[in-house]
Amino acid sequence: MDWLISTAAAQAQGAPGQPSALMQFLPLILIFVVFYFLLIRPQTKRAKEHRAMVAALEAGAEVATSGGIIGKITQVSDQYVTVEIAQGVEVKVQRHTIAQVLPKGTVKSA
Repeated sequence: MDWLISTAAAQAQGAPGQPSALMQFLPLILIFVVFYFLLIRPQTKRAKEHRAMVAALEAGAEVATSGGIIGKITQVSDQYVTVEIAQGVEVKVQRHTIAQVLPKGTVKSA
């Protein structure tokens, strides 16, 4: 019966060399840090730059929409922008669909 008691006492103390709780969560923490620096942070930076670009839109700027339409802005309102895609052809699009502001003269060369 003596051999049962010594086994039970050894099990209660825990196995030697078992990692601590912090060491078990360390890989999970490292994965989150990598995701933050490789995915989350660049995406928020890109979104901030897009919001600033959309806020700075003005009439006369040449733009490309997310749908691939290029043209010149003729009117700007709070939510919408009127883009002239050809002479006499104007399209009203939402401000956030403007993908990029193009250099002057791009519309004529396209």
